[in-house]
Amino acid sequence: MGRRVLITGLSSFWGGRLAQAFERDTSIDVIVGLDTGEPLVALERTEFVRTDENYSILARLVRATQVDTVVHAALVVDSSTTSDRHIHENNVIGTMNLLAAAANEDSHVRSLVVKSSTLVYGCSGSDPTWFRETTPRSAAPRTRVERSLVEVESYLRSFAEENRDINVAVLRCANVLGDDLVTALSKALSLPLTPTIAGFDPQIQFVEQDDVIRAIEFVVTNGLVGVYNLAGDGRLPWSEIRAIAGRRPLLLSPVLTALAVAPLTRLGLELPPETLELLRYGRGVDNFKLKNNGFTYRYSTAGAVRHFVENQRLLGVVGETEPSYHYQGDVETFFRHSPAIVRTP
Repeated sequence: MGRRVLITGLSSFWGGRLAQAFERDTSIDVIVGLDTGEPLVALERTEFVRTDENYSILARLVRATQVDTVVHAALVVDSSTTSDRHIHENNVIGTMNLLAAAANEDSHVRSLVVKSSTLVYGCSGSDPTWFRETTPRSAAPRTRVERSLVEVESYLRSFAEENRDINVAVLRCANVLGDDLVTALSKALSLPLTPTIAGFDPQIQFVEQDDVIRAIEFVVTNGLVGVYNLAGDGRLPWSEIRAIAGRRPLLLSPVLTALAVAPLTRLGLELPPETLELLRYGRGVDNFKLKNNGFTYRYSTAGAVRHFVENQRLLGVVGETEPSYHYQGDVETFFRHSPAIVRTP
C-alpha cells in the first residue's frame, strides 16, 4: 500500500501546489487536504475537507483516514494578510491541535513535515552573517507572526522528543520569489519605485518557489528529520536586486519608517514590520545542511531574482495565460465518484 498524505492549508498557495505535486507521485495513494476555505487550484485526486481555523477536526480526520504523513503548510508567515488574532489561532492553536492528533494512540502518522520561515531568526544589527539551524536569535521576537513561529517551533521540538517513532522535519524558508506567488517583496519589486530605507542597503537572500516545492517533496520522500534552512546560495544587496528588476528607489525615512510607508497602501502595497526590518538589516541563512543530505537547488538567490524579473516582463507582454480556477464541490464530486465517468487505468 502506498503512502497516505494529509496537507494542512490546502487553500493556501503552498498547500494547493504541494497537492498538485503529490498527485504526480505514484507512490502516494491517498491525498487529503484540510483548510477553512476552498482550494484555489485544480486538483484531480486530492480530497478536500473543510475545517475551522483551529483545525479542531484533525484528530477525527487523522484517525479516519489513517494517514501516515502530514505536511503542515498552513502556517501564516505574512502578517499583512490577516489579523493578529487569526495568526495566533491558525499558527499556534492549529499546530497544537495537529500535534495532539498526530500523537493520539489511534494515529498512524509516522512523518510530520512543517513549512516554517527564517522569520524565526528575526533581523537586527547584531545578527551574524549567516544563521545556521542551531544559531539563536540575536533579539527577542517583536512581531506577532515571529512570536507565533518561535512558539510553534518550541512545540515541535517537544513533540519530536516525546514521539521518537515519528519523523519530524522543519523547513525554514527564506523569502520566496516565483512566477505566481505574491508577497510584500514581490509587490515592492513590481512597482516603478521600490521602497528603500535611506542609509541602508541590506543583503537579502531568496529561494525560488519551485525549489520550495521540490525541497518539501524531497524531505517527505527521504524521511529526513530535524531543522533545515531552505534558501538559495548567496545574498544580494537590495540596490542590486532593484537594478536587476530595473527599478528606481523610493527613499523612506529611517525614523518612523512604518509611518513613511503608510501611503503605499493606496498602491496595494503593505510592508509589515518584519519586512521593514529585513529592508533595514537583511538576513542570511546557511543552506548547507539540506544540500549535504542530497538536495540540489535549481536557483541561487541571484537566479531566483532574475527568473522572477523575466517572468514579470513576460507577464507584462502576454498577460495571464491560464483562466482562474473556481472550486465547485458538486462538480468535483461528480467527476471523482460518479459511475457515469469512464475511468481509464
